[in-house]
Amino acid sequence: MISIDTKEVAERFMRYVQVDTQSDPTSNAAPTTEKQKNLSIILTGELKQMGLQDVQMDTNGYVYATLPSNSKKNTPVIAFCSHVDTAPDCSGTNVKPILHTGYDGKDIILPDDNTLKLSMNDFPYLKKHIGKDIITASGLTLLGADDKSGVAAIMQGVKFLIDHPEISHGEVRIIFTPDEEVGKGTDHIDMKKVNAHAGYTFDGGEAGSLEDETFSADAATITFNGVIVHPGYAKNRLINALKIAGGFLDSLPKNEWSPETTEKREGFVHPVAFNGIAEKAVVQFIVRDFETAKLTSHHARLKSLAEAAIAPYPGTSVTYEISEQYRNMKDVLVKHPEIVNYAAKAIKCAGLEVVSDSIRGGTDGSRLSYMGLPCPNIFTGMQNIHSKLEWIGTSDMAKAAEVMIHLCTIWEEESK
Repeated sequence: MISIDTKEVAERFMRYVQVDTQSDPTSNAAPTTEKQKNLSIILTGELKQMGLQDVQMDTNGYVYATLPSNSKKNTPVIAFCSHVDTAPDCSGTNVKPILHTGYDGKDIILPDDNTLKLSMNDFPYLKKHIGKDIITASGLTLLGADDKSGVAAIMQGVKFLIDHPEISHGEVRIIFTPDEEVGKGTDHIDMKKVNAHAGYTFDGGEAGSLEDETFSADAATITFNGVIVHPGYAKNRLINALKIAGGFLDSLPKNEWSPETTEKREGFVHPVAFNGIAEKAVVQFIVRDFETAKLTSHHARLKSLAEAAIAPYPGTSVTYEISEQYRNMKDVLVKHPEIVNYAAKAIKCAGLEVVSDSIRGGTDGSRLSYMGLPCPNIFTGMQNIHSKLEWIGTSDMAKAAEVMIHLCTIWEEESK
């Protein structure tokens, strides 16, 4: 029987979240912030101490390690992956994790900002943790459960396998990535070092959740070129690119086609940055849909609105640039059904109900699936991510570690 020590995984997690690893979307460095390496260095040391092989952290902050097979079977190599960085949306500096033992169901007021509270009325998933331990931040920062809960679960699972050599498993690869939160988590990954048949990211929410589908994602950069003249002599001559871009943004549909008006399997376009001067203004968008083919129609519609915005202004122009970000992992995973099926079986072996879901976003697994490593996403328990109200149940992290171990045994049992 597999039994993960919830106190041990909680202690591990609380150590990790106190290391500031926030990534930076404006940086072109790799990793985007040097401080992400601080946690990677810690993890490298711990993996070596546990006795894993080929443990290394490269110059870009990626951590690789191998747990050798103890099976006589020809078991495929499987990889487990989580990211070390936290989101730029909310401060990750001086995180003060708080362990709330035996949660009693009452509202939790965060001590460093008493306007912030966790209530079962607002967050019903708390009900499943009555009598159990949960962890929050103090109210000034995010917690960092996204995705240090995944890191902690994987590390705890590895330790369990090492402490219990009687559990048969094939070769296991461990990978920790930087910069996932800014869309660069696999930009510099060395797939020769990964060298696995299948992968699993631990970067999901409620216990039991298994995600095998993500958005397909593009970025669009729209540049409006105005007509610039000295403002003192501009009558009937100057055409301000900022005003054109503002009118274009105002022309976007108000009740559809945006993140705030869509749900479930609906796609959207979303302006994420605006900058410029009177001569030139640039608007950056993200474009999302579960059906990759629909991205083309989203781009066509958005470009048409941009062209309509300049139509009344002779002498102006607009350019529309598309860059691919990631694609729906489902298109790859349907070709390897056993990878998802084994994950579902592992979740059931851990005593949980499988909750299949689609991610209205992406994970490292989205890109990895198209880089030769089919890679669905498994829960860790993280809640209210990217916010000061982020929290996690220690029992969920323990269950995630248990699922990892079951996956190792299932792959070994199904091999010849």
